Amino acid sequence: MTSSLRIACALIPTLLVGCSPDGSAPGEVSVAAQAKPESMEQRASYSIGYNLGRTMRDQGIDVDVDLIRQGISDGFAGGDGILDAEERQTALGELQQEVQTRMSAQKDVEGSANREAGAAFLAENARKEGVMTTDTGLQYEVLEAGAGARPAATDTVTVHYRGTLIDGTEFDSSYGRGQPAQFPLNRVIPGWTEGLQLMSVGAKYKLYVPSELGYGANGSGEIGPHSTLIFEVELISID
Repeated sequence: MTSSLRIACALIPTLLVGCSPDGSAPGEVSVAAQAKPESMEQRASYSIGYNLGRTMRDQGIDVDVDLIRQGISDGFAGGDGILDAEERQTALGELQQEVQTRMSAQKDVEGSANREAGAAFLAENARKEGVMTTDTGLQYEVLEAGAGARPAATDTVTVHYRGTLIDGTEFDSSYGRGQPAQFPLNRVIPGWTEGLQLMSVGAKYKLYVPSELGYGANGSGEIGPHSTLIFEVELISID
């Protein structure tokens, strides 16, 4: 996919700018009054437009809907259209920069809130009976003691685990997938590398992982920036 297409598909905002109350653009027939597309080409065309429009709306950047339509039409017609290639590339670059700036600001706000919530949670959690805190700030709780060997940081282990945010939202679970996970301890987040080395084979711990021992400022998938994480981990074997 070209950079222009990635920007167009992922960063351009709402198609609902200047829409009338029923959702149609001024002077257009409302959705309810339009004929439903029947052929594959018609359905696919509508779906592409809908998905692009929804992505634009979710990004929240104002655009000129009529010029989007004209750009699509001119693109199919060939030639430069009303902007040449350099002008189009410059415009998309400016849009990308605007979106990145906005996303960075939003991420900073979210990260700050997550950091504060995580710090409060860990401070309260540290006072609970059975919760231990290491020098790095990792907290752990022994749910079941094991009787086997303990892994080293360079070992590969097989585990069952469930990961949640501090509000209880589950973001990953080997139990949910129906099979344990296997990985080298030096290839995972620091909280896991440290926490698993405290466990003996057969043990089940709950790990409370500060963001700096987890995914930090970047987050990962459903895990927002500076999120404190909770893992229930069962060490099955050292491989």
